[in-house]
Amino acid sequence: MTGETRKTEFDGSTGAKLAAALELPAGPPRAYALFAHCFTCSKDIKAAREVARALRARGFAVLRFDFTGLGGSDGDFANTNFTSNVDDLVAAADFLRREFEAPSIVIGHSLGGAAAIVAATQIPETRGVAVIGAPAEADHVALQLKESENDIRDKGAAVVNLAGRPFKIKSQFLDDLKNQTVTECAASLKKPLLILHAPRDETVGVDNATKIFVAAKHPKSFVSLDTADHLLSNAEDARYAASVIAAWSARYLPAAPADPVETRRVDAVDGGVAEILADKKFAVSASAGDHPIVIDADKEDGGDGLGPNPTRLVEAALAACSAMTVRMYARRKNWPIDALKVTVTRAQDEDSHLSRVLEKSLEVSGDLDEAQTARLHEIAGKCPVHRMLAEGVEIRSKMV
Repeated sequence: MTGETRKTEFDGSTGAKLAAALELPAGPPRAYALFAHCFTCSKDIKAAREVARALRARGFAVLRFDFTGLGGSDGDFANTNFTSNVDDLVAAADFLRREFEAPSIVIGHSLGGAAAIVAATQIPETRGVAVIGAPAEADHVALQLKESENDIRDKGAAVVNLAGRPFKIKSQFLDDLKNQTVTECAASLKKPLLILHAPRDETVGVDNATKIFVAAKHPKSFVSLDTADHLLSNAEDARYAASVIAAWSARYLPAAPADPVETRRVDAVDGGVAEILADKKFAVSASAGDHPIVIDADKEDGGDGLGPNPTRLVEAALAACSAMTVRMYARRKNWPIDALKVTVTRAQDEDSHLSRVLEKSLEVSGDLDEAQTARLHEIAGKCPVHRMLAEGVEIRSKMV
């Protein structure tokens, strides 16, 4: 299976560090997805792992993580509840938005599915929600705590065995469950919803899927998982669920890019190479070192717009070099940078191809004082591309 599993972490809703695994495909992700695991489970349960990796094989980047107090995450499980799970999902979306790209698809399993429906109403970039074996209301999980409910209420907290493991449950957890309105959130979701459920699910009955489906507005879809059990313990069932999610979500994601113009990788060339494409007006197959790229004129200039135009590449090179240099310097100094963006544009009223004035702006956020910010601005002007453009270069041209 192509791609990689990258371990990472982020701050959860209570400030605790949450352990996460980001499944990254070999090429550019088709989209980013966020996965919420089942009650008292972890990101490494078979269902979470198999679904995420099957989606990775189909070009999706998927973040799966441990809710506060579970798995490898910090925090005290006893202080968590359904609301904190929803907030952890929103924090995970914030992390993806900040470091990579906001999730287009939110996926949840069991109680994680109920949390996914609620959280998706707070993640504006969500284009679709998929739930697997989800309860119609969060307090369905209270059925697992029925025998201990009186003890929890009387003492304020009690240790309960769930799936063979002890968990401390507080009365606030039960109170929070009763205040949730999952079906109401499904009704007001205003996003495509896919419901996957096994008719023989003995943990969360299939009638829950019916209630969610009836409450939700179109577009909505239901797919039976046939003989699967609640935890999707058969890896094939998990992979099937992933294949359905991938096919379903394609209807709601931006169209996949057209087949790229063929490029040839040029090895052992320390520089740039460009060769014309015979069937195109201006487009060229180029290589920067051994990285291929298509460069073309904009459509308004008579090209096909198959790639960036040459002057845009110069601007992008200056922006990228400046950002890399600033980041390198900040890391060496151990200065905290949360985000960094460099923008380079031609000065207004300058000829689009013959401009001699480039305007560069830096946006940096982090716990920096004025002196540090000023120093980073100065360092941005010392990057190799900036110096090459500002100090001038001699171009020696010849025919071979």
